Amino acid sequence: MAVRRALVSTATPATGSSAAPRGTGGGRSRPRSRHGRRIVAALAITQTIGYGVLYYAFSVFLTPMAADLDASPTQVAAALTASVLIAALCAPAVGRWLDARGGRGLMSTGSVLGTAAVLAWSRVEELWQLYAVFAAVGIACAMVLYEAAFAVIVGWYDGDAKGRAGGLLALTIVAGFASSIFIPLTGLLVDSYGWRQALLVLAVLYGAAAIPLHALVIRRRPAATRTTTAAGHRTEIVKAATRRRPFWLLVLAFTASGGAVATMAVLLVTYLIHLGHSPVLAATLAGLLGVLSVTGRLITTGLQRRLPTALIAAAIFALQGVAALLLPLAGRSVAGAIGCVLGFGLGFGIASIALPHLLVSRYGTAAYATLSGRIAVFSVTDKALAPLGAVALAQSVGYAWVMAAVAVASGIASVALIAYHRV
Repeated sequence: MAVRRALVSTATPATGSSAAPRGTGGGRSRPRSRHGRRIVAALAITQTIGYGVLYYAFSVFLTPMAADLDASPTQVAAALTASVLIAALCAPAVGRWLDARGGRGLMSTGSVLGTAAVLAWSRVEELWQLYAVFAAVGIACAMVLYEAAFAVIVGWYDGDAKGRAGGLLALTIVAGFASSIFIPLTGLLVDSYGWRQALLVLAVLYGAAAIPLHALVIRRRPAATRTTTAAGHRTEIVKAATRRRPFWLLVLAFTASGGAVATMAVLLVTYLIHLGHSPVLAATLAGLLGVLSVTGRLITTGLQRRLPTALIAAAIFALQGVAALLLPLAGRSVAGAIGCVLGFGLGFGIASIALPHLLVSRYGTAAYATLSGRIAVFSVTDKALAPLGAVALAQSVGYAWVMAAVAVASGIASVALIAYHRV
């Protein structure tokens, strides 16, 4: 009973209760609001460049790296998979740090590590060196990318649900264009200077932006407006959450959805070509996923004022399942392929909007990053491994079965969120 009271008492301020002070007067709340916008703007920049350099650029480097290192593309691609898995393993420790100490030191240090790792990446001569570099990249990603950035925004806007929703939306809209910016930019750099020099340029770009922005702009809320939560109290909140069904329904929902989304991201172009479409059309349709992810986030945020977030996300996940199921049947025509991509793409980025809201509304902000890190262990691991399983499934029984698996995963995510809403 004491644990339940601790959980409720901490969750209440985060939902907008007057128990969470937002400042003692208008003169103090406005500067806080202005600095909150600065934090969001800084993180929007660092997340866009961070995802572009530490993740999306890899696809452009894959072929020239494989040739230069005398390795197969599969051996080189395994470095990125290992990096994502390492980031997942680091997520719980990073979450605990963020709840206890905030994001300034962690994200600044992660930016330095990420910059150094990319510089070292440009000098690798052997395959084992590439794997070592990407182990460091994985640690850096856990320290500086979405999970850490979300925790900073959630912590700053504690007690201000509208500000938190606006901050998360603004961040994810801007960062949603990371692939659209950095994949072609990296291609131009590789064509002009070669892959090693291109990495040097990207390392300098990332370090020059992320290190000072994280160090100088990110801060925790002023002590006068921050609810102090002891480490023992946070531990009680986490134990209470992880012993109950709702938390594991969130784990199930966002792990299943993450695997489905990652599979489609990797295999969509190949499958559209398999269905008879030209490579140009296939790539164009796949490129819509980034734009649609922004659309889905806008729709989700707008509907949150009228409908429960869990039900909004459940409906969109269900739509994704239907779209994946229909793709083998309707996807041979251009109109059918467009319709299925549109249906699936609307849910492409909603997890980044829905999960923070669901965690904060039930558990409060005191242990947000720790709980988010626990979920990331499962969801990020599935994002890394699901495409590998999907490729193996496609080679053994065909792509139609992969789409069926994606549909089942999306359906599981939808049902899990409906069950979450009811408990």
